[in-house]
Amino acid sequence: MEVLIKICKIPNYDIGNIMELIPTEENDETKGVSDKMPGRRKNVIDKASPHTIKKFELIEEYIKSWAQKLLLNESCNGLIFIDCMCNSGMYTDGAGQSVKGTAVRVSEALQEAARTYTDKNIHIYLNDKDKARVDELKKHLPLDERNFKIVTSCSDAHELLRTIGPQLYGTGHLHYFLLYDPYDANIDWEALLPFFRNWGEVMINHMVSDPVRAITSTKRKTTKAKYENTYLEDFEKLVPYGSDKSAYEARVEEIIDSLKGSRRYYVSAVPFYNTQNTLVYNLIHCTSNKEGFKLCKKSAWKVFGAQSSTKRSAENRQLSFDFFGEITIDEDESCLHVIDIARYLSRSLKGHKQVPLDEMWKLLDNHPIFPSEGFRNEIKHDLTSCFGAKIEQIVNDITGNKETVISFSS
Repeated sequence: MEVLIKICKIPNYDIGNIMELIPTEENDETKGVSDKMPGRRKNVIDKASPHTIKKFELIEEYIKSWAQKLLLNESCNGLIFIDCMCNSGMYTDGAGQSVKGTAVRVSEALQEAARTYTDKNIHIYLNDKDKARVDELKKHLPLDERNFKIVTSCSDAHELLRTIGPQLYGTGHLHYFLLYDPYDANIDWEALLPFFRNWGEVMINHMVSDPVRAITSTKRKTTKAKYENTYLEDFEKLVPYGSDKSAYEARVEEIIDSLKGSRRYYVSAVPFYNTQNTLVYNLIHCTSNKEGFKLCKKSAWKVFGAQSSTKRSAENRQLSFDFFGEITIDEDESCLHVIDIARYLSRSLKGHKQVPLDEMWKLLDNHPIFPSEGFRNEIKHDLTSCFGAKIEQIVNDITGNKETVISFSS
């Protein structure tokens, strides 16, 4: 497909240059409703549903690990975290208890990282279109330190990204993470393009429940235009998608693939379900770094309690045998568990003998859902107890060293 966006070469900029270009809340006169919630509200602290709180936890978990891995790298001069639709930073849960949102959690986590890696600079940009929400957010943020700075702004998210994005070209030793978290299916790909083309990571909230619910019934031109801009397709061609979630998901991944350029790119989609087990959105993580891809999968499975989504699904599913005497398991692809990882490996390596464990884990590195780290003991347990695999130590004939291998039944 064609994406009609021109790429302009921009002179090199450093962290200081980029910071100066961002309108701070104090000198920006933009007022209006929040990017996160339509319409005016008296209360700027929203209620967070269970799946939303899990989203906060996942982003926090990932950013902690992401920062640790990058700051250990001598070639990394600093980190930038951008949340262009940050809301007020505080929420309440179903019991009325205060809950920290992404902006506050990440700010606190990165402040700790800055204190550990004192020779690296960390900058955080937090933006929302609603001044009242930004004012509330500032009450809960940690203070700046020598190598740790937070900039808050009150402006349109897409205007902000169009200001920052072009300045990223040529900043090879500067690593950024952009969180793009709209409340509906409204994605501005042109504003996001520079972030896909540079050394950093992008996480997009694809609110797939929006078009599933409304695309066949909407009459408003503005809503139709929103869907056309999000999926870069004429509205008439989108209508047949109807309630097919996978069609919208595939379209978004196709767009990302066209924007990334010629380099290798890794995309993982983490699904979030509500308490009625209805898919609300996918959190799409995009990176050119395989380690970041692996880390995102590991973080998601950790936060979700050793499963692939927030869907409520029984881990102990029915085991049975097919006509060929092989173990089969009732499968739910919308919520996979560790035993599904073991089954995948058992099928992929069927009949293989004395496979080094490191080679087996590499099979999971490129898998779009299964983590290759964080659950290895559990995977080995299921392979031996449920699928008849045998793990042993041998002496490598070439190196003379001991190594652990695994053999699979035919």
